[in-house]
Amino acid sequence: MAALRMILDDIYKVILERRENPLENSYVSTLQAKGKDEILKKIGEESIEVIIASKAEDREHLVRELADLWFHCLVLMAEEGLSPADIFGELESRAGKRR
Repeated sequence: MAALRMILDDIYKVILERRENPLENSYVSTLQAKGKDEILKKIGEESIEVIIASKAEDREHLVRELADLWFHCLVLMAEEGLSPADIFGELESRAGKRR
């Protein structure tokens, strides 16, 4: 779990860096410049692609699509002023309630 947190934190830091210092050829900078509606559209598209990959029972494709979905969720989190720590805190709270 610690490795996952570190990876998500690292990606999130790059997303924040692109918000502060946009790069012309950066996908993240371009997506953020288009605004929240475009970010939400991408999350919708990636969600559908996750469903399709799962229904096709294509494990490798599903892994790629889930990674895309997580990535776009991180972009949305940055847009909304949330961090991975916020989400992990909520998940830890839920896990504690079940024990």
